Amino acid sequence: MAKAPESKVPPSFEAALAELEGVVSAMEGSQLTLEASLAAYRRGAELLKYCQGMLEDAQQQIRILEGETLRALPASDDDE
Repeated sequence: MAKAPESKVPPSFEAALAELEGVVSAMEGSQLTLEASLAAYRRGAELLKYCQGMLEDAQQQIRILEGETLRALPASDDDE
């Protein structure tokens, strides 16, 4: 059995999302062979996992920022 080629990590979230959209479009076009469809599905699953991880990291960073810096400022005398 031939070894599957190693998947490359996308350079960014946006690049991964664009590639994922291309994979979905190719699969929807029904022009792929069975083997190509399986390879596209595998790549799409990898890209989806990558994107989900990036979004979870971003959400965690937002939670940290909200907890540390986004607090109501005390009212000053000038506000009245």
